[in-house]
Amino acid sequence: MSPSPWSRVLGAAALLTAIISVLLTAFAWPSVRSSVHDVPIAVAGPAAAVEQVTAALGEKMPDAFDFTAVADTKAAEQLILDREVYGAIDLTAGTPQVITASAASAQVAQVLQTVGAALSQTGTPGATVAVRDLVSPPADDPRGAGLAAAALPLVMGGMLTAILLTRMLQGSGRRIAGALTFAVTGGLAMTAILQFWFGSLGGSYLANVGAISLTIAATSLTLLGLESLLGYPGLGLGSAIMMLIGNPLSGTVSAPQMLPGWSGALGQLLPPGAGGQLLRSTAYFDGAGSTHAIIVLAGWLALGVVLYVAGGMRARRNDRTEAHDIPAVPVQV
Repeated sequence: MSPSPWSRVLGAAALLTAIISVLLTAFAWPSVRSSVHDVPIAVAGPAAAVEQVTAALGEKMPDAFDFTAVADTKAAEQLILDREVYGAIDLTAGTPQVITASAASAQVAQVLQTVGAALSQTGTPGATVAVRDLVSPPADDPRGAGLAAAALPLVMGGMLTAILLTRMLQGSGRRIAGALTFAVTGGLAMTAILQFWFGSLGGSYLANVGAISLTIAATSLTLLGLESLLGYPGLGLGSAIMMLIGNPLSGTVSAPQMLPGWSGALGQLLPPGAGGQLLRSTAYFDGAGSTHAIIVLAGWLALGVVLYVAGGMRARRNDRTEAHDIPAVPVQV
């Protein structure tokens, strides 16, 4: 066999360069360009004090926060527990206090701690600003590293399900049944590891299983549907969307509001982002704030079924057409 032409060598190098550039951009850009913008927080206290503090912070950290004014500490804490805000500034006791929820986002909690330093320069010289963590991860994983690390396996679980079932099983019903069965068994296994071994998750074990299983099912059925309709190119397209867009923009490691521009909102419309936020809600907030994520994941799961049915109907129609086009062979008697 003769060696390949040098033009093919250059073409292969160019293709690999393009691929590695896309991978680097997809995974590094959200982190490099991350910043605090429009992070929802509550401010509790008298109207005049709330207005003074929000104006001062708006000047020092423009566009960083989306403020919600509440009357007292209890109302601010309830907004945090309902996952409507990431934290609060409490002005009700005279001395400012910053309330964080590191379980919602460790990075946002760190940002809110810096707000205490900013508050010391806004009219209460020498005052000590206390910081209180209202909702923190379990003691065995205080930084929430396990949940952040689970983001990639959640995506890979759905992708590997679709790839392996496409190769191993024949029949649409069996592939869908296989995907749903693995979603449950994989959810049971992953949750047990994260919750009972690593100690990274709190809350109800079964609720966490449901969050992980729904994420795997939404991802795998979407990819199976694309493969059924478009063949292997559809499987590659779906995998690229989940891995190169969905995973980097999921916001599971930081928070959607920490990602640049519109990318955080886009990430929450894809299974990796919705799945990460759903698991955070079930693990740390008794399911509060999970409605949007459940709707997104259920929508992707339904889309996968529709694509799979459409692909099956297309295949049967093509089979009938090919059978009709086969010329009849005369039989000699």
